[in-house]
Amino acid sequence: MRIKARSNFPIGNTTSLFLIRAWSMTVNKIGTRALKKQFRRLLLESDIDAALQNICQIPGRQAVNPLFAFFHDRDELVRWRSVTAMGMVVSNLADIQIESARVVMRRLMWNLNDESGGIGWGSPEAMGDIMARHATLAREYHAMLISYIRPDGNFLEHDMLQRGLLWGLGRLAQARPQLTAGAASFLIPFLSSSDKYHRGLAAWAAGSFHDAPFLKPYLRQLSDDKASLRLYLKKQITVSSVGNLAIAALKQIDFGHEI
Repeated sequence: MRIKARSNFPIGNTTSLFLIRAWSMTVNKIGTRALKKQFRRLLLESDIDAALQNICQIPGRQAVNPLFAFFHDRDELVRWRSVTAMGMVVSNLADIQIESARVVMRRLMWNLNDESGGIGWGSPEAMGDIMARHATLAREYHAMLISYIRPDGNFLEHDMLQRGLLWGLGRLAQARPQLTAGAASFLIPFLSSSDKYHRGLAAWAAGSFHDAPFLKPYLRQLSDDKASLRLYLKKQITVSSVGNLAIAALKQIDFGHEI
């Protein structure tokens, strides 16, 4: 059975809620392949907030596997929005079945383990987004995420994974700065990296470490860095320069909130 995702209606009214529930009941009757097809369409919707609400109507344990698959999607926006969707789905799942949510967190961690045989694309980003949304999971797993950037911890050596880690750490620091306090010093090597994404993402993340004024000299050195990069913010892909990200981070550190 083919279904058409409805994502152009406001979520708050009675008709919309009825349509969402009907969509959810229909999805429960179709297979994983069809569900992936519908999810991919939703992740590309212009009204992404409504689309994400649609995805969240699916039982969490059923929604997780298709979302994992999108971490490898050819479309950059699908990859990033699947991280956001995973964060929402697992956070909601944790509210009703905390152990099931822990299983997902352990799966994300396993994907970053050498023994898994995989690369772990999307895993640090998803961990950061999930913990930004759910306090219990954040208390339980924040130290593990931080360990991936610690040279004396479970340091991730893959350059591309490090990019995702910087984003995930910044996402967590934005929402729960008390849990990332003390981790700011591990950003320093990335602020002077030859990889513009390392520099830019580390600068972006640094703005959420309000307890780390010692990062300011490194950020000032980047203020004229014109290297451009694509960054996922507010559910969209945006283009910025390393310098602009560094300047914004300096303002955040000074004023204690996002500029």
